[in-house]
Amino acid sequence: MRGQKAFGLAKGGRRDTVHRMDSHVDINRDHWNGMAEEWVAAGEKAWASGSPYWGIWEVPERELGLLPEDMAGMDAVELGCGTGYVSGWMARRGARVTGIDLSAGQLATARRLAGEHGADIRFEEGNAEALPFADGAFDFAISEYGAAIWCDPTVWLREAWRVLRPGGRLVFLGHHAFVYLTTPLNGAACERVLHRAYRGIGRVDWTQVEIDPGGIEYSLTFADWITLFLEIGFSVEGLKEVYAPEGVTGEEFGIPAAWSRDFPAEHVWWLRKG
Repeated sequence: MRGQKAFGLAKGGRRDTVHRMDSHVDINRDHWNGMAEEWVAAGEKAWASGSPYWGIWEVPERELGLLPEDMAGMDAVELGCGTGYVSGWMARRGARVTGIDLSAGQLATARRLAGEHGADIRFEEGNAEALPFADGAFDFAISEYGAAIWCDPTVWLREAWRVLRPGGRLVFLGHHAFVYLTTPLNGAACERVLHRAYRGIGRVDWTQVEIDPGGIEYSLTFADWITLFLEIGFSVEGLKEVYAPEGVTGEEFGIPAAWSRDFPAEHVWWLRKG
C-alpha cells in the first residue's frame, strides 16, 4: 500500500501463495478502494513534508536519491500514485507531473491535497499495465510501491519503457524478495526462516491468508529482474537494498525493525531507456 500509498505489508495487505485466477487488477482495485480512508492521514503527512522520504522506514531522500534534484522542464509520471505525494514532491522540483492509479478513492485524496498545496498535477484513473499515454511522453517515471509490487512486472515495465523518451529514466522501490520468502504462510510477521521457494517467485496472492488478508503482489528473483530489464531494453544504473535505520524499533507493516537491520526489506532500482 505504499509507504503512504502502497505498502504490500500494511494493514489489509497480507497474503499467501494460494494462487487465484481472478484478475489481479480487479482484486487490487477493490482492495485499495476499500481501504482508501486508512491512508488519508499518511498522505497528508507526506504532502506537508518539506523534503521527501521513502519506504516503510521513511528513509530521507538525501540518503537514497530517488529523484533528480532539478526537474525543471521535465515531464514525469508516477505509476500507482496513491495519495499523490511523490507527484507533489516532483512538482515542487519543477516537473510537469502526471499521476495514475487504479483507486478512485486514493485519487480523490490526491486531487484534494494537490489543490490544498497549490500543485498543478494531472491525475488519471487507470492501470499501469495499460497506460493511456503516448509513446515517449515522459522523461522520468517513478513508482514507490504502486506499480512496483501491485502490477505484473513483465507487463508494467514494458509500458514504462514505452512511455519514456530515449534516455528517460525509471526508478522504483518495492519489497525485497526476502520479505516474501520469510513471511509465514498464515501472513504473520517476517521471520528468520524461509517459508517459500526463491526460485519461481512471481505472483503472490494474499487474499486468503489468516492474518490481515490483502491483495495480489509480484516479485522476481534478482537474476529474473535483470534478465527482464535487458530484454525490454533498460540498462541498469543502480540498485540499493534498504535496511532499517539504526535506532528504529518495533514493527512496521509486518516487518520487524530488528529483522530488517540484518535483512533488506526493500530494494530500489535505477534504470535508463537506451
